[in-house]
Amino acid sequence: MTENVSADVYLDNNATGAVAHECLMAMLGAMGPHIGNPSSKHAAGMRAKRLLEEARAQVAGLISARPQEIVFTSSGTEAAHMAILGTLAAHPDRRHIVTSTVEHPSTMRLLRHLEGSGVRVSYAPVDGEGRLAAHAITARLAADTALVTVMWANNETGVLFPIAEIAEIAQASGVALHVDAVQAVGRIPVDLAQIPISLLSLSGHKLHAPPGVGALFLRKGLKIAPLLWGHQERAWRGGTENLPAIVALGSACALIQQDLDLQARRVGGLRDDLERGIRECFPAARIHGAGAPRLPNTSNVGFGTLDGEHIMEALDRRGVAVSQGAACAAGGMEPSHVLTAMGLERRAALGAIRFSFGRYNTKACVQRVLALLPGILAEVAARGVRGTLEGCEGV
Repeated sequence: MTENVSADVYLDNNATGAVAHECLMAMLGAMGPHIGNPSSKHAAGMRAKRLLEEARAQVAGLISARPQEIVFTSSGTEAAHMAILGTLAAHPDRRHIVTSTVEHPSTMRLLRHLEGSGVRVSYAPVDGEGRLAAHAITARLAADTALVTVMWANNETGVLFPIAEIAEIAQASGVALHVDAVQAVGRIPVDLAQIPISLLSLSGHKLHAPPGVGALFLRKGLKIAPLLWGHQERAWRGGTENLPAIVALGSACALIQQDLDLQARRVGGLRDDLERGIRECFPAARIHGAGAPRLPNTSNVGFGTLDGEHIMEALDRRGVAVSQGAACAAGGMEPSHVLTAMGLERRAALGAIRFSFGRYNTKACVQRVLALLPGILAEVAARGVRGTLEGCEGV
């Protein structure tokens, strides 16, 4: 149990971001008694339909898609699962998927489940910096490959994959490509008019919209099977749309489109200041993925043999929220599958902390962390041994 109810410095934006004021106001505007069901034909329903389609256009605008190519879902996870399962269902003669070894756990768990039901999955490795080579995808394609599914940006390290090159490979091979862009959209330019991606998933709460809303880009002409049957979303995704959250997602996309480049430079500067300061106070620190193209907002720092869980807890007690790329298992902590895929040994992987910046972070946040870290690292080093870790949750 930590001492703080809320964090004074929030550096866990890759997990979720604070809801932007603009998004909150948009949500409230979609919750009044004069707003009906978007499928209803009366005036209140038509007002809801207009809000829904305005949000669809805003999401499409951020990623250079057509509004009719956007399908709203409950989350990035649902969007990704719809892409994967829907593609398999539409191609029953193709039972092979190509992916990477560092995908998000929600994707990895689905793929492991599919392997148990007869689907073959080939996993392309990454190198010590977390980079995925496009030729590793090519080498794993087969005659019955239904789908390539890879992330654009890794949620733990921020390392970017060569999506444009992978998209060209998939297109030339006649294979659909799904991209998990949950961490990429809103942080780097995403132009689907220029890159032949078949399907792309995104999530609202990474963009300063609320949790509970996501979207799937489904390129015009592509056919997949829906997960939820119904007439909504042009029969791609049944169920009454979560209009307030969808409107908030549209508002977030419009907000981001105004200053994406500016925010990328600003948070990139904060990230670089943090890494420089950490190296000064702890020269043995390793920035995982620093040798690869990365998101501007993400830093995954290894603190040698020091216990990352203890560092995270000590920061939390002092009002700083960060995360650790590790998961709980019956025997205690298990190291991040991303870092172990990059070749880190168990102990080094357990010493990693992820700092992820967002729209509302400032230089004062970096200064606060750098002021606290020397004492915290000394405190953790003095413990000397790893304790028993209880009550932990995965990233």
